[in-house]
Amino acid sequence: MTIPHPKNVVSSADNPDGVLEEEFKPLTAAEALQWRRRNPPVSPWRVISMQCVVALLVALIALAGFGFAAGVSALYGALAVIVPAAALARGMGRQAGVRDSGAAFLGFVVWEVVKVVLTVAMLLAAPKLVPGLNWLALVAGFVVTMKVYWVAAWLQSKHPIPL
Repeated sequence: MTIPHPKNVVSSADNPDGVLEEEFKPLTAAEALQWRRRNPPVSPWRVISMQCVVALLVALIALAGFGFAAGVSALYGALAVIVPAAALARGMGRQAGVRDSGAAFLGFVVWEVVKVVLTVAMLLAAPKLVPGLNWLALVAGFVVTMKVYWVAAWLQSKHPIPL
């Protein structure tokens, strides 16, 4: 089997792979505005509200199909996604005014760690907090609610909200 040789190949010490890269061209103000209009940001609170709706649906399905303990377990699993996500969204909202990129990145890392620790703590506390815990329902509520991130991103790409 032969691998086709890429076009625009130049071999030198500065370019060891031999492939020319396109030169970086910054966007003009008009191009940046046009890009922002085509790709508006997704509000984290909108995603969290979608997660709440999905959490209630999953809990109701588990309740109807498998009983009270399963419904409560599914709801708790969903809350183990929603509560930490809300903490992250609130923390990052407070970081919005930070102009220093290093401080902004550090703030993001701190809030992401808070989110992960809170998620793990909630999952570890589940056996003590949820009577008759049904782990399968808890995991189902957790996973389905977590997947709302992907659904929100997909919906945003199909139906962007105008600025």
